[in-house]
Amino acid sequence: MVADRRELVGFATAGLCAYAADLAVFTLLRGPAGVDPLTAKALSFVAGCSVAYAGNAFGTYRHTRPRGLRPCAVFFAVNVAGAAVQLLCLAVSHHGLGLTSQTADTVSGAGVGMALATLLRFWGTRTLVFRAGNATEDRPGWSERTGGRVGSWTG
Repeated sequence: MVADRRELVGFATAGLCAYAADLAVFTLLRGPAGVDPLTAKALSFVAGCSVAYAGNAFGTYRHTRPRGLRPCAVFFAVNVAGAAVQLLCLAVSHHGLGLTSQTADTVSGAGVGMALATLLRFWGTRTLVFRAGNATEDRPGWSERTGGRVGSWTG
């Protein structure tokens, strides 16, 4: 239980740092730099993903010792899927259901969409990117043979 709590806290901390980096880069690019909003968001998304990957690779999931470009590429793909979930929630609410107020957009995109995207990102990060197959012996509850956590929903 303590390991699961640490994993959640570590994942949340990396996510908050990534959100702060995303917001800071977006604000800087939109404000003083005068970059158009889509370019600014694309660049800030890459910055946020980079911070999240570093936080998870060197913090939360440091025991898995990811190597090479594959974990990084899969991490970015999982985060793109999360962004797509947020956009889909916003599109369904705004265009499909006709809920066009700023409050409705915020609730659907930043509320419901963010919650669903976070669940997807957590699952994808722990299952696809930082898999237990790379775990070390000092991590109780991990099984090298099964490539997952013993008794967990991922293993």
